[in-house]
Amino acid sequence: MNGKINVLGIEIDNYTAKETMKKSIEYLTTEPVNMIEVATVDVLMDTNTELMLKEQMKDFDLVLAGDRTVLEAAEVSERKRLQETDDRLYLQMFFRYLHKNHKRIYLLVESEEEGRRVYEYLEHRYGSIQVCGMAKVSAQDRADDMLVNAINGAEVDCVLSLLSSPLREDFAVKNKNLFNVRLFLCLGKTMIPEEKRRFGSRKISQFLTKALFKKEIEKQKIRKS
Repeated sequence: MNGKINVLGIEIDNYTAKETMKKSIEYLTTEPVNMIEVATVDVLMDTNTELMLKEQMKDFDLVLAGDRTVLEAAEVSERKRLQETDDRLYLQMFFRYLHKNHKRIYLLVESEEEGRRVYEYLEHRYGSIQVCGMAKVSAQDRADDMLVNAINGAEVDCVLSLLSSPLREDFAVKNKNLFNVRLFLCLGKTMIPEEKRRFGSRKISQFLTKALFKKEIEKQKIRKS
């Protein structure tokens, strides 16, 4: 499978997990840095109002659908594709590859609590991945130069950015030419393990965001008709 789908003006690569994994391995073995964005509903809603973010998305080598709602908005109905996205199969394959090959990574998070949960998750599930550095980043106090130097100094293969949008895209795109890494993967909050006491509120927030997203998709269809 190949080609692109368009959702709210954003071109998304319509790849299977296996095809995406093949591209990721290629990126991890070549220079210069390549960038992958996992675009969820909240990211696409942001691009609908943030023109700069929409332009920055064009600088990514791959833009992937982060949940089935994104695929359904583009009328992708193939069961296998939807199931792969629900299961986050690509991320499972990617982390297994990093684990098997003892790859070195750097984490970008927005709080110490997020960093702790992600580190513990990786340590438990993929213990051979080497977390060589972690930085807490905020829009108000970014210090890009210092952060880029820290990432490059850690001599890692991959940066995992778990920042919110549009912070993660802005940092990645503005510093792309300075990174001495192979792959910059923007995941957002998709892989941060949720504590049980917060799980319910997060599910409600996701439900409301998806409802707004579906309304926006319907508006777009009406405008085009």
